[in-house]
Amino acid sequence: MKTIVIGAGPAGMMAAISASQTGDKVVLLEKNEKTGKKLFITGKGRCNVTNACTEDEFFENIVSNPKFLYSAFSIFNNTDLMKLIEDNGTPLKTERGNRVFPVSDHSSDIIKALNNALKKAGVDLRLNTPVKSIITESIADEEDDGVKRNFSKRAVGVKTDDGEIIKADKVIIATGGISYKSTGSTGDGLRWAGDEGHRISTLKPALVPLETFEKWPMELTGLSLKNVSLSLFIKDKLKYKEMGEMLFTHFGISGPLVLTASSILAKSDEKDIKVFIDLKPALSDDEFDARLIRELKEGNKKDLKNILGNIYPIKLGTKICELAGVDIYKKCNEITREERKNILDYTKRLPLTIKGTRDFDEAIITHGGVSVKDINPKTMESKLVKNLFFAGEVIDVDAFTGGFNLQIAFSTGFLSGQKNG
Repeated sequence: MKTIVIGAGPAGMMAAISASQTGDKVVLLEKNEKTGKKLFITGKGRCNVTNACTEDEFFENIVSNPKFLYSAFSIFNNTDLMKLIEDNGTPLKTERGNRVFPVSDHSSDIIKALNNALKKAGVDLRLNTPVKSIITESIADEEDDGVKRNFSKRAVGVKTDDGEIIKADKVIIATGGISYKSTGSTGDGLRWAGDEGHRISTLKPALVPLETFEKWPMELTGLSLKNVSLSLFIKDKLKYKEMGEMLFTHFGISGPLVLTASSILAKSDEKDIKVFIDLKPALSDDEFDARLIRELKEGNKKDLKNILGNIYPIKLGTKICELAGVDIYKKCNEITREERKNILDYTKRLPLTIKGTRDFDEAIITHGGVSVKDINPKTMESKLVKNLFFAGEVIDVDAFTGGFNLQIAFSTGFLSGQKNG
């Protein structure tokens, strides 16, 4: 049998490796000049390749359609992936939050391991080969093991941009979503799927920074905060609360906490969105108030601005006082109880109103894609077009940060390459 895989990202490379292991002759087509172009920039160039968590924890971190992934993860899980990468020459390490990285901290070493596996498998890799369309032909309804299959057509190959027709018994679409278009994720696979009648779930940026209506974060651009707590409210209902890192930007907020919150926003069309930041989550209101009283007492006749650096990064402390309506040039021993309460409120519940997300060019992943209702979760085969399979970000599945999205790509890629039935 001959299998064509379109897209040499993580899902496509794994699909090609998997299909070759079943004895198929595999052709891997990639429009770029090299494999793994988006993989190269993940994790700020370090590549958080997976997460060394338990199966239950893995599914807790899936945002969209977790049940769809049961078969894929059971057949090729995080342990399987880590073994494959290490067996192909790239040692791995596990960091905070069970995030798995190459020991070298270079994403290129993950790509090198996958390229080694492709070479060992004898995959025919063709770079600089964009695909123009999927070739299908009409077929009559068939029976498979006594069960009627309602396929009206089947995939028989692809046509490249330069007009070459490559025939195959199986076609796997692993072309990604539409985030980071410069890496080649231009939505080709989504378009082909739509042309063949597949439903495409609404596409939205996910794992993406957030814009705020407030302009003051601009004044703190580049300020990174650790060990803060972020709470996300949609229509006054708490949807997410977590402690970690965040960053102020020229348009609003970013960083790990914010990226995770953005994935929850992607599932909602509501506009009434608020974020509250607790700058001192380790302290209760009373404990922070006691700390503030102590600092003010020690500051005595000094200006308030002179003690702010004991509590916050100085620029942040100045902004907190401004928002709280407290004059930083007022003497510490003149700060009233009400002013102290205002400082406390803005410290423990710093409010921001969310305008929306940044666009796809800044999104790590695409939320939405080919509807899981049109894909067989046990094989990754289309329910509409026989011998057409999907893998990775092109499918409507996504997860939080931490290596989970790449694991989805590898698991669905592996399953798509296996023999059907």
